[in-house]
Amino acid sequence: MKTITAQEIKRRGISAVDEGLKDGPVHVIKNNKPQYVVMDEESYSDLISENEVAYEARLKIALDEIGKGEVQSHKTVNDLMAAIESVEN
Repeated sequence: MKTITAQEIKRRGISAVDEGLKDGPVHVIKNNKPQYVVMDEESYSDLISENEVAYEARLKIALDEIGKGEVQSHKTVNDLMAAIESVEN
């Protein structure tokens, strides 16, 4: 994981980020904490595309379950939480 401080970017400009991007995303540290991630356009597009594919897959599974009647209904949030906890244990 390549990191760079916000101060370094202020001092050197975008060239500081450009150097780091050669090795993948750059994590920007501000006030001693990770605040931002900078990545090149191709990596960002890939990330968005993968996210959309995963979303569509989850949606298809959910619609299939609804079509098969494999859904649960809960009267209260507490009932829902109890059902979730019973699956986790």
